Amino acid sequence: MADALKIGVAGLGTVGASLVRIIHDRQESLAVSCGRAIEITAVSARNRDKDRGLDLSGVTWFDDPVTMAKNADIDVLVELIGGAEGAARAAVEAALERGLHVVTANKALLAESGVELAAAAEEKGLLLNFEAAVAGGIPVIKAMRESLTGNTISRVYGIMNGTCNYILTRMEKEGLSFEDCLKEAQRLGYAEADPTFDIEGNDTAHKLAIMTALAFGCEISCDDIYLEGISNITQEDIRAASELGYRIKLLGVAQRTEGGIEQRVHPTMVPHDTVIAQVDGVTNAVAIESDILGDLLMVGPGAGGDATASAVLGDVADIAKSRPGTQTVAALGRPAKSLEPYRRARMRSHEGGYFIRLRVADRIGVIAAIARRMADNQISLESIVQHSTNGSDEAPTKTIIMVTHATTELSVRNAVSSMESDGYIVGKPQVIRIEKP
Repeated sequence: MADALKIGVAGLGTVGASLVRIIHDRQESLAVSCGRAIEITAVSARNRDKDRGLDLSGVTWFDDPVTMAKNADIDVLVELIGGAEGAARAAVEAALERGLHVVTANKALLAESGVELAAAAEEKGLLLNFEAAVAGGIPVIKAMRESLTGNTISRVYGIMNGTCNYILTRMEKEGLSFEDCLKEAQRLGYAEADPTFDIEGNDTAHKLAIMTALAFGCEISCDDIYLEGISNITQEDIRAASELGYRIKLLGVAQRTEGGIEQRVHPTMVPHDTVIAQVDGVTNAVAIESDILGDLLMVGPGAGGDATASAVLGDVADIAKSRPGTQTVAALGRPAKSLEPYRRARMRSHEGGYFIRLRVADRIGVIAAIARRMADNQISLESIVQHSTNGSDEAPTKTIIMVTHATTELSVRNAVSSMESDGYIVGKPQVIRIEKP
């Protein structure tokens, strides 16, 4: 049997602690399946004295992960610190410079610097593995990077943030407000004390940018993603979607168009009878549309210590099974130097159906004015519904809900803007795209 693969783990939070525990408990079976033992010989974390319930006897402790990457007796650095800059990036760069393989779950780092890190790894014949960075325990990176080789991918989309999916599920099933669901998500540990990164779509955007590079062979571009979060979704939207046969999900969508590559993250209405509409709670789902295989949908745990540690361990095992001189899997599916420049398609050229909710003054001529603005922008309506009168006796209002046939983003935005200029809309209009997978 080959010499043991020595691992240094930077970050002993929920995922890091789970990883250490799993490797310790399954040493024998891992050695058999990988053809060599996997040993954790070094760790780094901020608090040495914290009781993590781990046996770290015989493991060298480093207070600084960069020092560990430079000096520890290891073959692989596992980076579980997080963050696009600071210690995480410095440790990964130091490890690659030294000639160590790297496994990371750091989506922010990859979204910002993935191409540069991939090039550094390839230059030295090293593996840079990051399965856990996207969709937790779902093996979507391996599928796109290896299993779908030869396929031409036209679209990739999915539910990639468990916090948002949990909130939207609770809102629908229990009739709770967004604010109440968020508080419960924070209490259960699904959402951070500052949940902005999750609920405003940034977390999904980082994951989508990585998958876009793998799907289309282009450079990572997380700054070119149209971004909307879920904080403006109301119970009124949830109920209206259900009445129309839809559920609301926060989706990340990337697709190739004639004008380039379109990336977008936003609340989306999906038909009740689709598989992705049935994905509830903190579960994630990723769909890939390709020419040879067809449509592939992968569903599974998107977060949590064990689920993410499982993905990290899979990456470590791949390294353990490889041998010197055989590292041929490019981090981003093709050599970094051959990645095409990212060419952004205009979001406003996207075509599809739209859900539009307006609160309007309850007076004669408003419906006719709405119809005129829609016609001016060549928008055909699939349905239009008026809800009961709201507001005060002095200023009565009603809610108008419209579902359009396929149209363009530009047309919808122009129509809504014109309605706002007409002066009969009360509050902010709600526009949600409709996807029919």
